[in-house]
Amino acid sequence: MTLHNLETSTSILNQFIAEIRDEVIQKDQMRFRRNIERIGEVLGYELSKKLTVTSREVQTPLGIKTVTVPDEKLVLCSILRAGMPLHQGLLNYFDKEENAFISAYRHHPDDSDAFEVVVNYLAAPSIEGKTLLLIDPMLATGKTLENTYQALLKHGTPKHIHIISVIGSVEGVEYVKTIFPENTDIWIATIDEKLSSRGYIVPGLGDAGDLSYGSKL
Repeated sequence: MTLHNLETSTSILNQFIAEIRDEVIQKDQMRFRRNIERIGEVLGYELSKKLTVTSREVQTPLGIKTVTVPDEKLVLCSILRAGMPLHQGLLNYFDKEENAFISAYRHHPDDSDAFEVVVNYLAAPSIEGKTLLLIDPMLATGKTLENTYQALLKHGTPKHIHIISVIGSVEGVEYVKTIFPENTDIWIATIDEKLSSRGYIVPGLGDAGDLSYGSKL
């Protein structure tokens, strides 16, 4: 498994990260969603450098030019609902690819800190032999990605996996490394050191789903 932590290089990405963390700027839901989308575009661009390519000729009004373009079959899978803006950012670049959607939520029995991840909806094409992009903005404990991946295996075995996240925890990233196959890349914008007692990233940014679409009951 290969970890690509984009925080280690200086770019405009860090501006988007700063804004989604800022509790004042967070009050603008549209700006928050758009920043997550832009982060998805940056991560998608970086990811595209690792895809296999093929050469083809393009006829211009003045001649022919040989170009190289990606030739992998991708399936973009986001975890509802927080993953939707990040999914859109990737879809802006991989606009001809197949898509999958899965719901996963934390269930805290008796409102305790302990929780289990419940998956209760999946709409996906076959992923057999394709490249799977697993899209989850907050890689906290890694349990959501684990359960999501296990559910997707009912639709086939991908040839390669790319996990795309905005913010992760050290613990979550290390856990994912132990449960995903070697042919997996993690693309992440930044990594924080700690988790709270309820499994949320600290300092993180809060609840990405609520910040994108409003609070829930």
